[in-house]
Amino acid sequence: MTELYPPIEPYDHGMLDAGDGNLIYWEVCGNPDGKPALVVHGGPGSGCSPGHRRYFDPDRYRVVLFDQRGCGRSTPHASDPATDMSLNTTEHLLTDMEKLREHLGIDRWLLFGGSWGSTLILAYAERHPQRVSEIVIPSVTTSRQSEIDWLYRGVGRFFPEQWDRFRAGVPEPDGDLVAAYARLMEHSDPGVREKAATDWVTWEDAVISMEPNGAPNAYSDRPPAALLAFVRICSHYFAHGSWLDDDVLLREAERLAGIPGILIHGRLDLGSPLGTAWEVARVWPDAELIVVDDSGHTGSDAMRDEMRGALDRFAR
Repeated sequence: MTELYPPIEPYDHGMLDAGDGNLIYWEVCGNPDGKPALVVHGGPGSGCSPGHRRYFDPDRYRVVLFDQRGCGRSTPHASDPATDMSLNTTEHLLTDMEKLREHLGIDRWLLFGGSWGSTLILAYAERHPQRVSEIVIPSVTTSRQSEIDWLYRGVGRFFPEQWDRFRAGVPEPDGDLVAAYARLMEHSDPGVREKAATDWVTWEDAVISMEPNGAPNAYSDRPPAALLAFVRICSHYFAHGSWLDDDVLLREAERLAGIPGILIHGRLDLGSPLGTAWEVARVWPDAELIVVDDSGHTGSDAMRDEMRGALDRFAR
């Protein structure tokens, strides 16, 4: 088993004025003269974490991390019901990433991130291929409607009891569950919002519960404000199909030609099945797909080794 790099602290950080009253938290660590890399966290709404820094060789990388709109240390926070969610869309996040690149004076950077982060990475790279040097994605998603439907309905065939509770958490259980939860997260009653958030993360916990690394309460063990923001942002994005035309990231993958990529996906990932990673690898001419047999969405030691190995390879 390969060890991750030792914990490091940022040597610079700040709040980027993204407009519309939004301030985006960012930090930079590693070598100021190293290879630029951007960590794009998942969720949407999870926020970046210190653990992300440890995948990068601090002597060779200049690592940038940021909290996407509404979560982490960015403001206004989505846990506040007064925060305007119409100003938090995929288009806003793509614009924020470009503003951050320009603010830090970076010409091209490696992109690293998984789950929702991979959707955002692919969307950014297809729009700005000249700004991307390489891509490393663990746990590949494109947030197509079929993937959203699978995660919040289809995979329920493996967890019928837990899914029945998830479905019972909304007033109209036979309709669009994700949209119904998004509406509950906008309710004027804080008790309604808190119950909806708890029901949502309880379902997320169930989906990963059979994975080797699927720790109990992996999603629900968050501070109250972070949990509310996570569910409010997730349901908001997925109720709107992430503002991406269905299959657009696959249809426009030819724009990634010339960008080396490494896709790392767990064979045991029930929430985001391997098929999506396979499809992306088939249409992206410079991508390599690594399948990790003992990993699900929450990873494993073997997946961790592949992630660090991929970043070490590109550092050279």
